Parts: sequence; C-alpha cells; structure tokens
Amino acid sequence: MKFVDNLALAFRSIKSNKLRTGLTVAIIAFGIMALIGIVTALKAMNQKFSESFSTMGANAFTIRFKERNIRFGGGGAELKMTKKGEKKVKTSNLDKIITKDEAETFVKLYTFPSVRSISIFGNRSNVISYQERKTNPNVLLFGGDENYLQLNGYKVQYGRNMNHADVQSSGNVCILGFDVANKLFREGGERAVNAVVRINSIPYRVLGVLESRGSSFGFSRDNVVITTYENVDRNFPSGFSFVIAVMTDHVAKVNVAMGQAEGTFRAIRKLTTTEANNFALDRSDSVAEKAMNILGFFTLSVLFIGFITLIGSAIALMNIMLVSVSERTREVGLVKAIGGKSKSVRTQFLLESVIISLLGAFFGIILGILFGNGASVLFNTGFIIPWNWVILGIVICTLVGLLAGIYPALKAGKLNPIEALRYE
Repeated sequence: MKFVDNLALAFRSIKSNKLRTGLTVAIIAFGIMALIGIVTALKAMNQKFSESFSTMGANAFTIRFKERNIRFGGGGAELKMTKKGEKKVKTSNLDKIITKDEAETFVKLYTFPSVRSISIFGNRSNVISYQERKTNPNVLLFGGDENYLQLNGYKVQYGRNMNHADVQSSGNVCILGFDVANKLFREGGERAVNAVVRINSIPYRVLGVLESRGSSFGFSRDNVVITTYENVDRNFPSGFSFVIAVMTDHVAKVNVAMGQAEGTFRAIRKLTTTEANNFALDRSDSVAEKAMNILGFFTLSVLFIGFITLIGSAIALMNIMLVSVSERTREVGLVKAIGGKSKSVRTQFLLESVIISLLGAFFGIILGILFGNGASVLFNTGFIIPWNWVILGIVICTLVGLLAGIYPALKAGKLNPIEALRYE
C-alpha cells in the first residue's frame, strides 16, 4: 500500500470519529495556545520595557540616591561593620539625598566629554488650568535643565526647549506634555505656546509642547509638565533627591565615563575609602535588562507548564488511539487478510496520531497568537508572531503525535488476521 493511500485512509478514519478527534485536538490546542499565547504576551511586554526604560539610549547613565536599610536610634549615628577585619565605618552621613549643590558641583567638576543634565521630581498630583479648563489632579511635575529633554527621550513639537537663562533665572516657565496641551487647548497644541497656564494656581508661561510618547503599562507618558529644577526647588519643594544624567557620544565609552563619575561624586559626597557608595550609578538600559531577565524566568516557567500540558495531551492521544485500535480490530484483520502488510497498518495509525496532533498545533498556534497579541494591543506595541516558538510548537506536536502513536501502531501491526476477523 502506498503512502498516499495510507494518508487517505488516515484522514477518512479521522473524519469518521469527529467527536473523539475534536476532543483530542482541543486538548492539544489548549496546551499549545497557552504556550504560544503567553510567550507572545511576554515578547510584547519585553518590547514595551525596552521602549519605556531605554529612552536615553545605551550610551547614557544616571546617578541616583540609593536608600540604605540603616536604622537610626535617637537621631544618633549608627556604626556598621563591613567585611571581616575592616574598620567600623560611621554611616551617619550615608542617608543623605543628592542635593542641588552636589548635583551642580558634579556638573562643573565632571570633565569626561558628555552631555549632562540635572533633574528632580516635583510631585504627581498637580492640577494644570487655563481659563475655565483644567486637568485632573494627576499631572506629573518634573524639574530639569536645557538638556533634560534630550537625555529623557522627549522632543518638542511646538515652541522651544528651555535654555540656560531660563534655568538660571528660575522663572515661571514650563513645557506641557502632549495630553496636557490637548486637554487645555482643544483648538490645537500650537495655541499653547506663549499662553499663561496655572500649575496649582501659580501662573506659568508655556515655552513649548512635547511630542506624544504614548502610554506605558496603562500610564500616559504625556500627562506631564516640565519646568526648571531651580523653579521646582523654589515653588514646589518636594524633598526628593536630585538626579544627574550623563550621555556619552558612544556606547563603548560608558563604562569609563561611569568610573570617572563615581570617583568625582564620591569626592563631592566626602566619602572615605572605607565607606561604600551612598548613591547608585545606573545605565539607562539596566532597568529594562533586569525586567527582561525576570520575563525570561517567566518564559521558562511557561515552557515547563506547557511541557506538562503536552505530556497530558500525549497520554490522552495515546489512549484514544488504543481505543481506535480496539474498535477497528476487524478492519485491521480484513486489511491483513487481503494482503496488507503490518508496516502499512502501523504507518496508517502513526499518520492518524500525527495528523490529530498537528491539527491541535494549528488551532493552538492561531489562538495563541491572537490571545498573546491582546497584550500587544494593551501595551500599544506592534503585532507579534514568535516564529521560533511557532516552529518549536509544530516540532513538539509532531513528536507528541509520533510518541503517542507508536504503541497503538505496533499493537495494530501485530494483530493476527484470523483472530482479528473473529473479534467481536
């Protein structure tokens, strides 16, 4: 019997048992859908993390205040033992935020060729108003300098950026985020330029409007107002730490720049050689890298769950094929009685098992991609098809079909034609 004949018989047998085939296909499809769907969703999250946390590019880093788990009793300084054999080091000065003076001193003393920026977070509950219109009390306020937009991935759509004179004068000037401008100036964002808005009842002249950056994990990145860090320090003293951002002209220079920055800032913070850093140097893509490492762990977990599901699918498929062998014993006996070979019988049952498994893979992959791209819509990323996992899913389902069909096929091939014909 030719392979094409075996294939036709396999399809005919599958069609004649639609309910049983449908249940088996559904079991396999569920396992593949879970695997492909969650992997697709994780890829969408991966892409969003890269977009959200790597706005400065791989050639930049920041100096931030790093809180330490140091307890103080009665306001006195606590002594902390470092490594064995080292001296006890006073840590009363290690819980200080980065001040404006320290940040400005660093910018002046840091000599590595780079673009530098000072910024501070104001607060997250501001109301911006213009005439009778106003925003919800959830606008984020940031203070920066003339380099803040460049180092944080913003671009001006209308108007202009802040300049050095604006920063030094600490005047009431601001740049509106895209959403804030559209909320207050429905006639068009360009109408906001040179208009006077109020930030929590304090009048500010609008220098420009930012281009839209969309939302990230359900939070709009355009619901912001940016003024100078001097102005935030004067009008909205928040007590937050200042942040220093540094951008080199090439990614290969980042490590050297970070080393020099660490030495410069340690001197500014008056740290001795025995004291650890009380600040953190973070590359712009480090948060995204950490997040993607966590997502990689989730991917391994999903792979394990999918593997367990497919094992269950293989057992179910094998049991159904064994039932099929029992039901078609007389058919097998008739085939062998008229000259059919055991090899042909085995091939037919193996083909049935593989076809059912691949049908499950087909529907599971389609449903998984659709399910996973629901996350793409939520995170506002492009349509994603994880081709490597799609191919892997097809290979896995083929192997599942082969492994689940081997024993039933061997059992069918060993049937004695005379005993098979007598089977009731």
